[in-house]
Parts: sequence; structure tokens; C-alpha cells
Amino acid sequence: MKKISLIAIAMAMPVCAFAEESQTSGLVLNIRRIGLDLSQTSVQNAAEYSDSPIAALTAANQEFIKGVTDVALEYQHGRLDWDNSVFMEYGRTKLQPYNDVATSNENADKILLSSDLSYACWESSGFKFGPTGRGQYETEFTANGDAPRQNIARANTGLAVFDHDIVKDLHVSAVYEYDFTYSDNVVNKLAAELGWRLEYEIREGVKLSTNGYYREYLSYSNYVGTDLERDLSAVLRLDTNLWGSFTLGPYVQYRLAKSREADVYGSNMILGISFNYITSFDLK
Repeated sequence: MKKISLIAIAMAMPVCAFAEESQTSGLVLNIRRIGLDLSQTSVQNAAEYSDSPIAALTAANQEFIKGVTDVALEYQHGRLDWDNSVFMEYGRTKLQPYNDVATSNENADKILLSSDLSYACWESSGFKFGPTGRGQYETEFTANGDAPRQNIARANTGLAVFDHDIVKDLHVSAVYEYDFTYSDNVVNKLAAELGWRLEYEIREGVKLSTNGYYREYLSYSNYVGTDLERDLSAVLRLDTNLWGSFTLGPYVQYRLAKSREADVYGSNMILGISFNYITSFDLK
């Protein structure tokens, strides 16, 4: 897959070379959302994933509140788009029965730092198409039970449609992961990925959005049973303006994954209401 992506990028280069250069330039702080989610989660096969460092696969069926921050600094110059973003979410439920010891459970725990660089070889009807590359670091606020805190450095290279009114990002890429979650057993992985971020304004003040990825792992340098073979993550949200930049609306979040040691898929479906602050600031 990595070779295929590199060949595709090489084939796109002649188109890039003859593309007419645009002179537009801008720097935007895009607060995609800062919010609170009131949610009901339903988890399947959590017992088979009890040793996994991924909180979503070991959570319990329950209601909870989680906080989410998704902010990006977006720079555009000519045909070049460079986005630097931080995504954070955390949710924990603590139960204190009157006649028993207190228990707590992580429902969501993720920190994702990302730097994405895309170049538009071709533009038409608001669509941009060209090579894309990104670097990511993924970790957690706290360790999940007895599992270590997740630590993954990731690099993608591929092709993308981006910067459209609806299609903010749609890419196919090869992925290299350096997974040092287990410091005594570092794993290098190769994978193929389909990712997306779409937004559609149904009418003024009402917007439907979705983002996510599907990742298929192709090779590993070492065996760690909790490493994933397949990983799907998707979010669908409807935001309705309450006042100013504050929105309220329902959302669905779904995670489906299969580890190397498990015979069944683990899943986590969350249904909830999301209260958000969404805005952007032109910095240049």
C-alpha cells in the first residue's frame, strides 16, 4: 500500500507542475468544537479486550458526561494547505455505592496531535485534489486500568480531496506507525487508511457533520496481542445554533476494532447530546 501511494503521488507530480498557481493566502484559528457531551454508551465484548490500552473497547454500559476539544490552526498559501490540530476527549464515571467500595471507569480518553500538509494539483468547482502527508502523535491522559498508557507516533502519505465547502478532507493513504505503548516491546506497523471529514449546512444555523477513519493493518515488526488488525472510528453530529457560536444537537459515535489476540470484534456505540462552542478567527 505504501508503494502504491508513493507511485500515485509520483504520477500526480506532472499535473502539479503545470497547475496554475493561486495567490490566495490566509491563517485561520478554527475552533471545530469545544464542548460537553451527555451520552449513553453500549459496549460489546469488553471482556475480550480487558487488557487493551484503548479505553473505548473496555468501557462499561452506562451514562456519562465527557469533555471534547478540537482546535486547528489552518494555513493556506496558494495551492498549499497546512493544518496543525489538537483533539482531546475525556470521560470518566465514578460510582460510589452506599455499602461498597467506589469504582470508576474510563469511557473516553484520547489526545491526538496532528500536522497535515496537502498540495492542490487540480482544482475544479471548489474541489482540490493532490498529494497529502501528515504526522500524528496519539496518547491518553491516564493509563487504562492495568494496561499502559497508549503512545503512538504515526506518519501518513497518500492522495486527498480537500478544502471544499462540504468535503473538508477525504484521503486514502499508507500509514507507518511507531507504537511504543509497551516500552519493552516497540512495534513498527504498516497500514492502509481511508479517512474523512465532511460538513453540510442543511439550512442557516443547522449543520450536519461527520468525521472518522478506517484503518487496515498489513504488517507488524513484533507480536503484541492487543495490537489491532482493523480499526473503524466514526462520528456523526447535528449542530443547531442556540445563540452566537453555541450549538446543541444529537450525535452518534461508533468504534469497531479487532485485535490480533481476540476472536471477536470489540465495539463501542455512543448516543448523546452535544453542547458546543464552534467558531473561527482570521489571523491574517
